Amino acid sequence: MRRAGGALAGAILGLSGVIPAMAEPSHGLAMYGEPELPADFSHLPYANPDAPKGGTFVTGNTGGFDSLNPYIIRGNVPWQLRFMTVDSLVYRSQDEPFTVYGMIAESIETGPERDWVEFTLREEARFSDGSPITVEDVMWSYETLGTQGNARYLGLWGLIEKMEKTGPRSVRFTFNSDDRELALIVGLRPILKKAQWEGIEFDQPGFDVIPITSSPYVVDSYEAGRNVVLKRDPDYWAKDLPIKRGIANFDELRIEFFGDQNVLFEAFKAGEISFVREFNAEKWDRDYDFPAAQAGEIVKSEISSERPSGITGFVMNTRRAPFDDIRVRDALLHAFNFEYINEAITGGKQPRITSYFSHSVLGMKDGPAEGRVKELLAPFSDVLAPGALDGYTLPVSDGSTRNRANIVAAAELLNDAGWPAGDDGIRRNAAGEALSFEILLRQGDQINQSIIDIYMDALERLGIEASVNVVDNAQYTSRIETFDFDMTDIRRQVSLSPGNEQKLYWGVESADQNGSRNLMGVKNPAIDAMVDAMLASRSSEDFTAAVRALDRILTSGRYVIPIFMYDKGRIAHDAKLKYPEELPIYGDGVYWLPEVWWMDPEG
Repeated sequence: MRRAGGALAGAILGLSGVIPAMAEPSHGLAMYGEPELPADFSHLPYANPDAPKGGTFVTGNTGGFDSLNPYIIRGNVPWQLRFMTVDSLVYRSQDEPFTVYGMIAESIETGPERDWVEFTLREEARFSDGSPITVEDVMWSYETLGTQGNARYLGLWGLIEKMEKTGPRSVRFTFNSDDRELALIVGLRPILKKAQWEGIEFDQPGFDVIPITSSPYVVDSYEAGRNVVLKRDPDYWAKDLPIKRGIANFDELRIEFFGDQNVLFEAFKAGEISFVREFNAEKWDRDYDFPAAQAGEIVKSEISSERPSGITGFVMNTRRAPFDDIRVRDALLHAFNFEYINEAITGGKQPRITSYFSHSVLGMKDGPAEGRVKELLAPFSDVLAPGALDGYTLPVSDGSTRNRANIVAAAELLNDAGWPAGDDGIRRNAAGEALSFEILLRQGDQINQSIIDIYMDALERLGIEASVNVVDNAQYTSRIETFDFDMTDIRRQVSLSPGNEQKLYWGVESADQNGSRNLMGVKNPAIDAMVDAMLASRSSEDFTAAVRALDRILTSGRYVIPIFMYDKGRIAHDAKLKYPEELPIYGDGVYWLPEVWWMDPEG
C-alpha cells in the first residue's frame, strides 16, 4: 500500500479546526479539510486509466432471486444490482476517509455550516436509453425512494427540509438538522428515470420492470433464480470522465446462482466463476491446492485494509424475551468459547473482533472512559450498560473444550436473571417456562453453521433449550425484514467516516421499522446522541471521541456475540484477472472488485 496505517491515523487525528466554507462550486467535497485530488485530476489513484476493456467477469451468489428492483423493501434481489446499475450525483473515493467527487453533478456548492448543498448536473449526463438526466428525475428519485423505497433510503428523506430546483440543471437540498455529513451523503442516492415509472406501482417486486440504468452496465438478460447478465454500455455517457477512467473494464458481468457455498466453490474450482472471497484463514491455507491452482490458472491475492473491523457474529433480538435482559445476553457471551471455536474453525489464524470499530483509530480504548469520551457519555450514565464508563472487555476462555470458568459465570448470571436450573437441568423462570430460543441461519452458510454446532454444546450444558433453523434465502430475508427471529447472524461493515448510517444500524427510530438494519432492536437515546455528536463535530478530534463513545455503548450493551475479524481480503481468482498495484485505504470491496479490475487475455 502507498500509505502505512500510521499515516492514516495521523490524517484522521491531525485535522482540526472549523471545516472550511465553500465560497464557490467545487469538483469535490470532504468531510474534513479539502479533497485530496485537485480539480484537474486525471483518474482515481487506485484505478489504472490504461486498463484494457473486454472479457467476462462471473460472480457467484447462493440462493435465488425474484426481483430485479434493488430499491424497494420487498423481493429478493441480486445484491450487486444496486451497486452496478446506477450512478449518483457524486462518487465516493475509496482512498479517503470520506470524500466525494462530482459524478452526474459537475459541481457541488455548500454553505459554511453545511445546512444546504447544491448540485449542478452535467449537461451530457444520460440514462442508458439515451434520454437526459434532468433535475426532475433527481427530485422524483429522492422523494420516491424516501417515501416508498427500501429502509436504507427512508431516514435521509426525513432530514431534508426543502428540495428545490434552482436552475435548468441545478437542485438544492436544505436540511433540518445540525448534521454536517448530510451535504456529502445526500449526493450518493440512486438517480432513476422518472418517466419509466409513470402508471406503475414503484414498490412492487418482480420482473415486470427492470430499472433503466445510468451506469456503465445495463441488464441484458436474466433467467429467474439462476443468473443475471449485465453488459457494458458502449455509449455510456461518463466513460471518459476522470472519475471513471480505469473503471468498469469488463464487457460482461454475469451473476450465477448456486444452491449453497459448497456447490459454488466446486463451480469455482471447475472454472465456472471468476473468483471467490475466502473468509476462513484455515481454509485459505488448506483448500486451494486443487488442479487449476497447481497449474497456475487460479491465483490467490491478499488485500490489506485500514478500515475498522465492523461487527460480525450472532445478534440477539432484544425485542423478545429473554434477550431483553442484559444478564441473559451477558451469560450467552460467556458461554461462547471463542478461543476454542476459533482454533477449530480457522486454526486460530484470525483475530477476534473486540468492538464495533476495533482494528482502527476509531475503536474504543481499554479501561475507563477519559477526556472528551467521558464527557459525552456522562449525561447518559443512567441508561448505559455496565462497563460503558468503567471499561468493558469481552469474556476470554482458557481455550479448553469445557470453558469451565466462563460457564460458571454464565450460570450465575442466568440465576440472577431468574432462570435457575431445575432438577432436570433445564432452566425455567418463575412461571415455569423453559429458557429456550431459536437460532436462525440461512441455507449454505457453512461457517456459521459450524460455529453454532460447537456453541450448542455449551448451551445444552447450561440447561438452555436452543434450536437451529436453517432456511432458504427467501424465508431468511422475509423473517429478517420483520424481525421474526431470536438469534441470527449479523455482519455490519463500517467505514473510517461513520455517520448517518449508524442510526439505521442501531438508532431508536429504526428499531421497529420493518426492513431496517437495527436487528438487535436497541432503543438507547445515548446511541442517537453519540451519532448526533459525530455529525455535528467541527474537528476530527471531536468526531473521533464521539465514535469511541458510541463504540463503548454498543460493545458494552452485549447485543452481539462477535466472532473473528476479516482483517484482510482473501481473494482467489482467475489468473487472467488483474488489479492495480496501488490499493485504496478501504481495501477490498464492491467498489474495488470488480470496478477497477480487468481481464488480461495473455494471463
